[in-house]
Amino acid sequence: MSATESEPKPKRAGWKFLRDLVVIVVVALLASFLVKTYLVRSFYIPSASMENTLLIGDRVLVNELVPGAVPLQRGDVVVFQDPGGWLGNGQGDDLIKRVIGLPGDTVSCCGTGGHLSVNGHPVDEPYVVPEIGSDRVSGTDFDITVPKGRIWVMGDNRYNSADSRVHGTVPVDDVVGRAFITTWPVSRWTVLSRYADEWDQVPDPS
Repeated sequence: MSATESEPKPKRAGWKFLRDLVVIVVVALLASFLVKTYLVRSFYIPSASMENTLLIGDRVLVNELVPGAVPLQRGDVVVFQDPGGWLGNGQGDDLIKRVIGLPGDTVSCCGTGGHLSVNGHPVDEPYVVPEIGSDRVSGTDFDITVPKGRIWVMGDNRYNSADSRVHGTVPVDDVVGRAFITTWPVSRWTVLSRYADEWDQVPDPS
């Protein structure tokens, strides 16, 4: 084969490399878009209702596979759309609280030692910010059985949180996803715990 006959090969090789590079970039961008759109989203914390777990200005990543492909669990920190009347004008459409009761659960407060109970089991909640001088995890008493298709949510900053005690239960269909990590500021980077050792002791409703 002559030299002139072999000259087009480098050109074809260069074009193939360029084509493969374009395909890789397009696939990477598409994957990133799909992840951000359907799997993971970032949310900003605008209020103090989840202190000290989450502070004003924190950013969290939310797994949107919950509760679709992955079921909700007691203790999960979840973002949900305003079911109606929780937020005022200009406050956005999403809220973040901790799941305390699943459908069918009976949630009551406050029992011995100021604890909250779920299905008769007192829950130790080390993340709760209590009122100074009080051992109660809620300033108000309540006893409710969570309806089918809904959840009972509460803020960790119990005395500064307008949650299910004020607004009632939240439709499971309104849950955007489970917050699983604090990403910003860097000094606040942490994995968000659902305190499984405690919440997994809660029995299912009878």
